[in-house]
Parts: sequence; C-alpha cells; structure tokens
Amino acid sequence: MKNSQINVALCAFGMSGYVFHAPFIDLHPNLNFYGVFERTKNEAKKNYPTVKTFRSLEDILVDDKVALVVVNTPNTTHYNFTKKVILAGKNVVVEKPFTVTVAEAEELVQLAKDKNVLLSVYHNRRWDSDFKTVKRIIDKGILGDLVDVEIHYDRFEPDLSYKTHKELPIKGVGSLYDLGSHLIDQALQLFGMPKALFANLDSFRNNSKVGDYFDVKLYYNNFYVNLKSSYFVRETLPGYILHGKKGSFIKTKADIQEVELQKGLKPNSKNWGIEPISEQGLLHIEIEGEIIKKHILSEKGDYMEYYNGISEAILNKTAVPVSAEDATDVIKIIEAAIKSSEEQQVVEL
Repeated sequence: MKNSQINVALCAFGMSGYVFHAPFIDLHPNLNFYGVFERTKNEAKKNYPTVKTFRSLEDILVDDKVALVVVNTPNTTHYNFTKKVILAGKNVVVEKPFTVTVAEAEELVQLAKDKNVLLSVYHNRRWDSDFKTVKRIIDKGILGDLVDVEIHYDRFEPDLSYKTHKELPIKGVGSLYDLGSHLIDQALQLFGMPKALFANLDSFRNNSKVGDYFDVKLYYNNFYVNLKSSYFVRETLPGYILHGKKGSFIKTKADIQEVELQKGLKPNSKNWGIEPISEQGLLHIEIEGEIIKKHILSEKGDYMEYYNGISEAILNKTAVPVSAEDATDVIKIIEAAIKSSEEQQVVEL
C-alpha cells in the first residue's frame, strides 16, 4: 500500500460487499481495501488475503488507519451505522436507500456538516450503460418536448427471499426501497423533483408481508414519468420508454456489470461495461420532414466512476459523486409514494 492510499473498511461482505464494492476499492489506485466487518466468518480473506477482519463496528471506528467506511448493511441499519461512523469522525459511503425516513436523512446530512466529514450515497445506477445512454438522448433534446416516460425495474421472482431481513413487515423493507430507490434517483437526475405524485403499492407473492409491486406516477409541469416494478414479469419489458413531440426512444435495461461481477470478473476486464450490440436503443424521430428509425450506440457503464469521485472528494476536496442531499430527495419521494398509496390520492411535493 502506498502512503497516499485511502484505507477503506466495509461494514459487511454479503452480495453488496463482494459484488459492488470490494472489486472497485481493491483495484482503485488511490484506495486500499483495508478491512471488513464479519461477525463470525472470514469470507473476504478468501479473495483478499491481506484484508483485516473486524468483529464489530466499534473495532472499525477506533482504528485510526480507517479513513472511509462503507455502510452496506440492511436498509434498516443505515441510519444507526452511519451516525456512529460520522460521530467517530470518519468519511462514509452509505448504500442506497440512504435511510428509512426523511428525518433520519436530514439529521445525518447536518451531522456530517458539523463533523466536517464526507457523506455520500452509493446510487451506482447512475453509471449503468443504459441510463447513461438515455441521459445522452434526453440531454441532446432530439425527442422534442417530452410527453410521457416510463422507467422499469422488473423481475420474475415469485418466491420469498432467503434473506429473512428482506421479508420483514417493517418500514424500510420492500421493493420500493430496494428497487424503487434506483428508479427514483434516475428520474430525479434526468428531470429534477416533480410537483406531485400518485402511487399504487402492492404485494402479489404468496405469504408476502412486504411490497413487491409499485407503480409511481410523477407529475411534472408538461409531462409524466411512470416508475414501475413487479416481481411477476417473466417476459422482459424495455427498461426505458420515452415519448416526445418529435419521436420516441426505447431502451432495454441491459447494463452487464452486475452479471459480470457475480461471475467473478473484475472491473479491469476486457470490454468492461460494454453492452451487446443487440441491446442498442431504438430511436424513432422526425428531422426536417424525414422519418428516421435507427439503433443508437450505447454508452459504456462503469461503477468505478463513483469511486473515482469519492477518491477525488477525499484527496482534493471536490464534490462527492452522489450528494446526501440528492439521496434525501429519493427518500422524500418514497415517503410521499407510501402516503399516496395509503390514501389513494395525489400527494403534492
């Protein structure tokens, strides 16, 4: 390890740790995968022999060598874990969703400012190839004024999760928090905060006690954005459907990074983050009276861009790649969607 490297500790080594964080931290030139919190196991050492194993969060917090802590524990623990890290004076990255409530999020934002530590939330889907491609199309304005947008995150998973904490009927659990936070963050990045929303939240799996379906309509001044997810979509739908006054753009949800990481591939692998050509989005527009229908080359996905931003923020005091304020807005939408579904009425924002 070089002296300039930032020592990073993970708070867990489940899927989030070994798929979405450790591979990027380990390969980043300015970061050092220093430690991991595992209560009884030593899973991290199988792939990272030099990593230090901590048996408690407190052991991480009293280690002066740890400069950045990644809180990648279950949703309902994010607030308590993050608060302890901030109070210990260490920089922190929190997995999405940031917190369970807006009140918790706002408290942590202020606390980080008071303690002068970095606080960022891991909304990694901003660096998906499909989202980056859609953002490019919108930024170019070639669809004209938007009329209707749909963003999907669907699965076919009729059985309850073996991870029991994901099936507990408590606040912070369910697909709106787990999958919805991705879609909400993407919508807010593309269009900003809506003026109102209407939501339907439901559960269709046998014996399910948590939400596995949501349909959230965001109301903007002159167009609508629908965020949808169901665990009963066997036939894959497009991830992004955009209709504007000049035409449409349809794009599959085709980022390959998660699949490749689960296979054990590393972010420095050949052709990392490059979608198959077959997954290119379809653009159908009219330009100067000519109808044009063609496929659009996809952007390259790369979650390493997030950790590039974290490294720069710590070493050079630049802005974090995802602000805690942005992540708080996501929780505001989630809380409003829950209220809307319960009351079956439009909620003003």
